Amino acid sequence: MSYLIAIVALVGALCLANLLLTLAVVRRLREHTKLIDALYEAVGSGLAGAGQGVAAGEVVGDFDATTVDGDRVSRDLLPEGTVVAFLSPDCRGCHEQLPELLSWAADQDRSRVLAVVDGRSGDPAQLVTALSPVAQVIVDDASPQVAGAFKVQAFPTFFQVSAGGRLLATAPSVSRLPAGSAA
Repeated sequence: MSYLIAIVALVGALCLANLLLTLAVVRRLREHTKLIDALYEAVGSGLAGAGQGVAAGEVVGDFDATTVDGDRVSRDLLPEGTVVAFLSPDCRGCHEQLPELLSWAADQDRSRVLAVVDGRSGDPAQLVTALSPVAQVIVDDASPQVAGAFKVQAFPTFFQVSAGGRLLATAPSVSRLPAGSAA
């Protein structure tokens, strides 16, 4: 009988230790989530900070480009709430963001999603093939005028603009934009 009491007491002590350890891990994960969120905010504001890019409220630079489908796109032709994604073929973060972007863009009006793929850093074919069904795609190569108009400093970078090209928001992922409503 005393063995049974000892075993129950031991199991109870192990369960209590396990509970305390789990609570400590949860607390630590919450701290890390706050740090990661702060990092995302710092990166996002740094991309649009003074002297580093177009700031929210400013009008992006003028550009005139042609999509891979042959459609003309310019700053003045952007519809209200257009999301502009800048991606690069050799960017690991771009490939990590791609499923989220594709999923989000599938529910949007294709004319309000513009993907700009940097053609200078690798073969853009994979990104173009993946993005073409859900977005207008521009391969920005020899003279990256679209990236220049937005003053892009890093990939991936996501912008949301109003009609006429006024910058509404900048973020390192599409989920952090106050993206437009579904079509």
